Amino acid sequence: MPLHPTIAAVTDRIRARSEGPRRKYLDTMARAAAEGPRRAHLTCGNQAHAYAAMGDDKAALTDAPTPNLGIVTAYNDMLSAHQPFERYPNLIRAAARASGGTAQVAGGVPAMCDGVTQGQTGMELSLFSRDVIALAAGVGLSHNVFDASVYLGVCDKIVPGLVIAAATFGYIPGIFIPAGPMTSGLPNDQKAKVRQQFATGEVGRDELMAAEMASYHGPGTCTFYGTANTNQMLMEFMGLHMPGASFVSPGTPLRDALTTAATERALSITALGNDYRPVCDILDERAFVNGLVGLMATGGSTNLVIHLPAMARAAGIILDLEDFSDLSEVTPLMAKVYPNGLADVNHFHAAGGLGFMIGELLKAGLLHPDTKTVAGDGLDLYTKDPKLTDGRITYADGTGETLNDKILRPASNPFHSHGGLTQLSGNLGRGVIKTSAVAEERHIIEAPARVFHTQDAVKAAFKAGELTSDTVIVVRFQGPKSNGMPELHGLTPTLAVLQDRGLKVALVTDGRMSGASGKVPSAIHVCPEAADHGPISLVQDGDIVRLDATKGTIDVLGVDLATRSPATADLSGNGTGVGRELFECFRQNVGLAADGAGVVV
Repeated sequence: MPLHPTIAAVTDRIRARSEGPRRKYLDTMARAAAEGPRRAHLTCGNQAHAYAAMGDDKAALTDAPTPNLGIVTAYNDMLSAHQPFERYPNLIRAAARASGGTAQVAGGVPAMCDGVTQGQTGMELSLFSRDVIALAAGVGLSHNVFDASVYLGVCDKIVPGLVIAAATFGYIPGIFIPAGPMTSGLPNDQKAKVRQQFATGEVGRDELMAAEMASYHGPGTCTFYGTANTNQMLMEFMGLHMPGASFVSPGTPLRDALTTAATERALSITALGNDYRPVCDILDERAFVNGLVGLMATGGSTNLVIHLPAMARAAGIILDLEDFSDLSEVTPLMAKVYPNGLADVNHFHAAGGLGFMIGELLKAGLLHPDTKTVAGDGLDLYTKDPKLTDGRITYADGTGETLNDKILRPASNPFHSHGGLTQLSGNLGRGVIKTSAVAEERHIIEAPARVFHTQDAVKAAFKAGELTSDTVIVVRFQGPKSNGMPELHGLTPTLAVLQDRGLKVALVTDGRMSGASGKVPSAIHVCPEAADHGPISLVQDGDIVRLDATKGTIDVLGVDLATRSPATADLSGNGTGVGRELFECFRQNVGLAADGAGVVV
């Protein structure tokens, strides 16, 4: 199928925009690759230190032609999605030995859970943790003893941080190995209903706790289609996973076999063999366009609108909000997974999952088919299903049709012709809105503004009965420079209650919403942020704000904002407590949200 003209045009635009930084990046990678296997440049003393604790693997490690894998792990057992990684290093070592190679844990990286910190002060470290993860992975890989790396990470900031690191060390191959989703628990819509009932006082904390525990109940990724599962989708669309690896549950024979297969593949694609596949060759502009299309087709997390530009910059590629918006216009929304529907990712996977979706998008000319991936050449490899045959992974043709069209539909008969993500621009600045879960009659909201500087102040106004008419809730000083740009997902139940009462409600913020943000229209990532004296700092209570997702505009009506002075906020309290002191240099040096809110790239 010929490539869709918009896909081709956006790709060409990205390529032209990125020509300088991409060339510089590739030249840097070429120089590093030309030095040959990393360990060849270490002294005997260097190597002795690196191998001192490796026991029976020492002999193999001192034999240069034997590939050595560096394991970068985000394991901790507080994150349900990362708890399964406790077993992975031993699985990987055993698989490496069986294939004639070796593997060492290069280092661990931090991994915080946004579910634990949601609505808490610790969330102010969340976005910056992405850059810390990239830095920590860089420290581990800097020992220069690895011929390829495998990356163990799943959740919100962890995968983007690891991709930034993998791109920085892009002269060696890298494969991402996931842990998979937890089994289905209490349906997400029922959990959301209990949250709304708690917000209005209809149920108590005991019932809320019971619902939450029944939803988040075991090892694996949370089953709604938030940032963590969107990350896993991206790794397949961008060719950094083994095909079909994303949504196989932990603790199953197929999950372990996929980990073994990934290890074997990583060993086979180093510069020591005949199929050298460094990360720098995989992460080109076509891979990122494929990732963007996957984001739109699945109705994925808005957090990736921040993470993808940061990931791309690490590979010398410059993405812009217009790329997201233009690709969304031509990408059909093919999936309905909570919060965009009632199903969870396990139901999505059973209905045909990513393999079916990739096959459909390839047939529609909406994906680059000729990308290089860790599995081989061509994205068609990712239309196949992994099968367990005599304890090993084999691949079979995936389903040619959806097995549940209430969850997953073909590109020719989607849930919506639009991918559900729109750039917004106007006299309030630039931002984005996710519309895939928003009813069409709410795509345009025009109402008086009510301005707040914290989400707690919004909740207090709601509890005091102050929000009784159509309102655009403006929550500012929530950008990366102000306080690290925490998610404002805690507002979702409150705003949903107002909407369910028949009010026209929208959110406008320079902050983030969760990957689980849903049915309330929300203009997010508005920049320049209030701390930079952006237009959002000029809005006053009572101003008429119009959010129009159909035209992609966000404006204050009938007011010359240039005649006003920016509001200020006392941000001194954002610098202390739960480690915030350590991140002052991040807050001072962070870039615009539209550019990825990066510190290290």
